[in-house]
Amino acid sequence: MSQEKFKKYFQFFLVVLAAGSIYPLIYLKSNYQETILQVFNMSNAQLNSMYTILGWVFVAGYIPSGILSDRFSAKKLLAISLFFTGLGGLWFAQVPSYSFVMVIFAIWGFFSVFTFWSAHMKIVKLLATEKEQGTFFGILDGGRGVVEALLASLALFIFSGILGDSLNVADKASALIAVIYMYSAVLIVTAVLVWFFVQDDKKVLANNSDLKEKVKSPEFKFSELGNLFKNPKVYLLGGIIFMGYAVFWTVYYLSWFLETYVGIDPVSVAGTMVVVLWMRPVGGFIGGFLADKIGKTTVQIGALTGAAACLVAISVIPVSGNTGLFQPLIIVLGIFLYAIRGTYWSLLGDLNLNALILGTAIGAVSFIGYMPDIILPEFNTFQWKTFGDLGGFNAYFISSAIMGMTGVLLVIVFGMMLKKEKKAAK
Repeated sequence: MSQEKFKKYFQFFLVVLAAGSIYPLIYLKSNYQETILQVFNMSNAQLNSMYTILGWVFVAGYIPSGILSDRFSAKKLLAISLFFTGLGGLWFAQVPSYSFVMVIFAIWGFFSVFTFWSAHMKIVKLLATEKEQGTFFGILDGGRGVVEALLASLALFIFSGILGDSLNVADKASALIAVIYMYSAVLIVTAVLVWFFVQDDKKVLANNSDLKEKVKSPEFKFSELGNLFKNPKVYLLGGIIFMGYAVFWTVYYLSWFLETYVGIDPVSVAGTMVVVLWMRPVGGFIGGFLADKIGKTTVQIGALTGAAACLVAISVIPVSGNTGLFQPLIIVLGIFLYAIRGTYWSLLGDLNLNALILGTAIGAVSFIGYMPDIILPEFNTFQWKTFGDLGGFNAYFISSAIMGMTGVLLVIVFGMMLKKEKKAAK
């Protein structure tokens, strides 16, 4: 391997490490919610309100994050994001009062989206050649999953090692604080590595012959934004990601479904969901590899269709006498879900935008694509109230399958537009 290729892949590795380490600290409640409530002496309603506000901050921050990454060095924004998120973690480890915890969440919301989101996506896009888009974005999501799984395993080792069999709140506090320190330290160390080893945009661009020819000016200009928002493929890609991400959201309900509807014991459910978590690198890597071999739109169509079929099957298969079918079916669903998420961003290269407004494009597409974070909680509440607990599951999975097939139609339209552009260019 040449020195240039090594630098390129090492930079990519650091971006994957950054993406995989920044959000687990913010979403510690996924594994330690009850402990957080006890240690910080807050109610579940208080915790939920913070995450609701966080979701609104995220959605509001996508487009500004794109403009920031086009105006300033994406590498520096990435390092700053990691560093200050880590500092917020060090403050969080001091177990401050609820009012200060809200300030910490505000810090996390700003530095994990406004200065981070588009910056890390832009660096990956600039590092990858045209033929590597599917692979790089697949590895980004799959590699992020590996980092999250490894850090979660280390966190569990630390937590259980300190807590042991104790149920004392003081011991829980010590164990949780150690976990927070671990995540914070990883972020700060990664920030330093990114600052020193990831190159600035212009240097990365100079090494990517596929992109540097698309740059028409030496710096970002607001006049370029007109071309961005006139491009119908920007909105189409946003719609594709919206539908794909909405289908992916089902992963958050699978353990609840297995335990309450199928009747599987909690330990077996936890084991199944660990396997599903490890499907993220499997789906991401396989999806990315196939995207570069058989086509990005083809993989998206296949993954969305496969996920929709699994969701329909989960909804219509009777539980009686078929309990053993649901766990393997959900694991297969996990592969499709992570293949969807691991490859839909690879379509970004087909927008044919000036590299100088790439970050803004990512922000605009993300604003549309990640709206399910706000819409789906209320939509699901409506479904459960309307159809009841068991009927709510079936209604949710069927509606998600419909959104998946809507995504297929959008991908087909996207592919047809690409073919039409290629014919016109000849």
